[in-house]
Amino acid sequence: MATEIPYRELPAELDDVTYRFGPDSERQADVTPGEITEFTIDDSVVYPGTTRRCWIHVPAGYDPQGEAALMVFNDGWWYLDPDGDVRGGIVLDNLIHRGEMPVTVSVFVDPGVFPGADNPKNRNAEYDAFDDRYASFLLTEVLPVVTARFRVSSDPDMRGICGGSSGGNAAFTAAWERPDAFRRVIAYLSSFSQMPDGNPYPRLLMSEPRRPLTIFMQAAHRDDGWNQPEMNWLAENLEVAAALAKAGYDFRLVLGDGGHSANHGGVLLPDALRWIWRDATPAPK
Repeated sequence: MATEIPYRELPAELDDVTYRFGPDSERQADVTPGEITEFTIDDSVVYPGTTRRCWIHVPAGYDPQGEAALMVFNDGWWYLDPDGDVRGGIVLDNLIHRGEMPVTVSVFVDPGVFPGADNPKNRNAEYDAFDDRYASFLLTEVLPVVTARFRVSSDPDMRGICGGSSGGNAAFTAAWERPDAFRRVIAYLSSFSQMPDGNPYPRLLMSEPRRPLTIFMQAAHRDDGWNQPEMNWLAENLEVAAALAKAGYDFRLVLGDGGHSANHGGVLLPDALRWIWRDATPAPK
């Protein structure tokens, strides 16, 4: 069935643009909020010396006798904060309540920090690296905490990962390196250009066998370096999207206005989740 999109005048200026949240990003009176529990990881093997907070979101429709789908959100609290730019828990509650995505247990994972260090943040080292360490960290140190408490599917088609900026790199790379563990990806404003050895994906997508991934991307017309020959975050995202298209991947690109901001991706989260899960069997209402 054809979808008609109402006319909306495009802004003449591309820089100072803010997108308004839709109803799926607001609490609804008839939707019971999910339960959120927090845990910490203070003894990481993959990232020694780091500590981090994580949160598990379990929707009201979770049935301990069944198996839920799984979502991982990088930059944990940034994506979970109900008053923030993304509001992940609220969005999940609304979509799962209406059966627009499977019943899903989600874990929101902060990047690691080195307590007491002059430069405590380990975010870029974890998220921008082109290797399997972050995926291994999730699989061996984070998800066992989740699966010890809740029943989630081990089927990679029922597992997704989401992130933005460097967190978008981490989401893309985790699925690329471990398609046996994660196959549904949401990557906002990915900072492919600041990966240590450059962006490998335009070449790899065209030269390696197609992986069974479903990928939702968001990019911005005025992302960092948008008109520069190097370190151009907009161009790098477009090159990855073009390679995905040429290689026949199941992907969707949404190109918006504004700069390097979580606003547009946050507003798009309901649409992104609906799209990546569109072929999954919805949970009964």
